[in-house]
Amino acid sequence: MHIAQAQLTDLARLEYSFIPSSRSEDQYTRLRALINYPIKIKENDYLIVGGEYNRIILNLNEDYPFNIQQLKKLHIIDFSLGYTFKKNDLWRIGIKFTPRIASTLTTTITKDDIFLNGGVYAIKDRTEDDINKPYRLIIGLTYNSTAGVPFPLPFVSYYRRLNKNWSYNIGLPKTNIKYFFSEKSILQTFAGLDGYFANIQNPISVNGKTAKNISLSVAIGGLGYEYYFTKHIVAYSYIGYTFRLNNHLRNDDRDNVYKLNDINAFYLRSGLKFKL
Repeated sequence: MHIAQAQLTDLARLEYSFIPSSRSEDQYTRLRALINYPIKIKENDYLIVGGEYNRIILNLNEDYPFNIQQLKKLHIIDFSLGYTFKKNDLWRIGIKFTPRIASTLTTTITKDDIFLNGGVYAIKDRTEDDINKPYRLIIGLTYNSTAGVPFPLPFVSYYRRLNKNWSYNIGLPKTNIKYFFSEKSILQTFAGLDGYFANIQNPISVNGKTAKNISLSVAIGGLGYEYYFTKHIVAYSYIGYTFRLNNHLRNDDRDNVYKLNDINAFYLRSGLKFKL
């Protein structure tokens, strides 16, 4: 599910991600839990209070020229406040503010562990309407302080159901083509982006430089499967391959200081979600 859509429709999610490497001893695991609670303000207006926790487990077993002990576990904690309202019969507006803690958390939280993210979205959703080819268009602006770009970035996602068996979604961080065996059983091909950025509370000295942040960015392609137990409860699993993987230690200016293992590998993500 696309991130903007997930921000507005996912009420709960439990997820497991894993990137092993066949040519390295290093491994990446992410455990994710998300919850959103909508509060009805008016007939079509909702305040959404939520939170998300990601635990990143890094098994760095290669021979690195520094102590990797504090990098074994990273914590990413989001607190979210959103508001969505119906602008007219066609458009809904969504606004979300998300302060984030992203850190090794080996000591007390400091200002360097805190990041501010948010977005404004306009959503035209005709997926429930009785039209020949239902669709959903999401456009907006997003700001992510971990991206290193000091201004909002444009955001576009377009979903179209072509017929009983086929649909597609074009956008970032995920693009897919789905085949519906039925409304409960769905296969898809996908391409997407994933990753993290976090503060290192005890900076690492390596090769005469000081690393204060750690980041991972991956581009993935593969196959996914979704099964709807009910209209709102969905199990999903994705398997693919990372055709681009950047894993770096970075300095205070976010310049690369040291490249960790960047060997492309298989990718697995599975979970269960409760959605509107």
